[in-house]
Amino acid sequence: MLQGKKILLGVTGSIAAYKAAMLVRLLVKAGAQVKVIMTPAAKDFVAPLTYSTLSKNPVYCEFSSADGTWNNHVELANWADLILIAPASAKTIAKMANGFCDNLLLATYLSASCPVYVAPAMDREMYIHPATKANLEKLKSFKNIIIPAEDGELASGLYGEGRMAEPEHIIAFLSNKDAFAQKKNNKNTLPLAGKKVLVTAGPTYEAIDPVRFIGNFSSGKMGIAIAERLASQGAIVTLVHGPIHVTIFNTGIKLIAVTSAQEMHDACIKEFAKADITVMSAAVADFRPITKATEKIKKSDAGLTLKLGHTPDILTELGKKKKAGQLLIGFALETNNERKNATEKLKRKNLDAIVLNSARDKGAGPGGDTNKITIIDKRNKALDFALKPKTEVAKDIVTYIVSCLKK
Repeated sequence: MLQGKKILLGVTGSIAAYKAAMLVRLLVKAGAQVKVIMTPAAKDFVAPLTYSTLSKNPVYCEFSSADGTWNNHVELANWADLILIAPASAKTIAKMANGFCDNLLLATYLSASCPVYVAPAMDREMYIHPATKANLEKLKSFKNIIIPAEDGELASGLYGEGRMAEPEHIIAFLSNKDAFAQKKNNKNTLPLAGKKVLVTAGPTYEAIDPVRFIGNFSSGKMGIAIAERLASQGAIVTLVHGPIHVTIFNTGIKLIAVTSAQEMHDACIKEFAKADITVMSAAVADFRPITKATEKIKKSDAGLTLKLGHTPDILTELGKKKKAGQLLIGFALETNNERKNATEKLKRKNLDAIVLNSARDKGAGPGGDTNKITIIDKRNKALDFALKPKTEVAKDIVTYIVSCLKK
């Protein structure tokens, strides 16, 4: 049953981490390929070298290894036929149940489309606490499978509730069940399966001379988070991005790198006709120098006067080209009369919805890791959201997109 299967074992900060070593040995003996991800707390109980020696694979503890190698959580999730988290501490179970993502194991779990099995390990008082019980029920509702200690052991009083199932029991549990029934990467079950999506992100740079440009403070973090969230929901994503310094984790996203507004315009016009959904989150420069110096402009006491012209209005052009069935969403960063200006932009550019954020809201400006948005639709209905990390904001936006498709 386990022969040739790729199993990703997550080890968390629990005294039962020593059992995971035996579990690795038994999985390998059964013919499985095993990779281990440890949470930072897990290293306090068992050294990574133990798991590495038993699995004959590197052990993953952080997003970046000591030699600078990037440990891609999406690739790890895609590699696995099954994810097994054993031992699963109360803390990790709570984070899994509520979507927290502050270590490599949790990021991999949230990226996974394969079956996920969880073997809780904690003292009885923690296990029977209503919060833990609620979190376990939440995990079950996500179709995660909870592996309990053997019923006979509990009935005899030999083991208390919350004790991690023995490695031999876990192997039998996996072998006797159709553990791999969920097809890995079965994107047909995802809400955006097969939808073609165009996303823009980052700034554009408009050249003054060979070494200077007009730009803005956009980092591209918001657009990249949206693109990755869309891809995780089954969408076929094309990301047109300006100059950015942010890692894009999902290797399935098609990337088109541009520099200027004109280059972004040309790429978007080409891709838009194929897109079911378009999310224009890039901070495109509104102006560019009418002439670009061919040589570096020398500093002079007289100063420098630039004559600027408009860049192409990409969103307006896409609004004119939009066909029935296409969903077009724009962004508006405003500094005053925010909702009025955003609503006018939505109507003027023929958008289906606009995502508004105000530069006056602390933590919501360009370049940061958080954002505070309002989504406004064509009926002037608005959804307000609190300040959140941009990865969470991306989830809100994609949830809204999915709701639009269901109407």
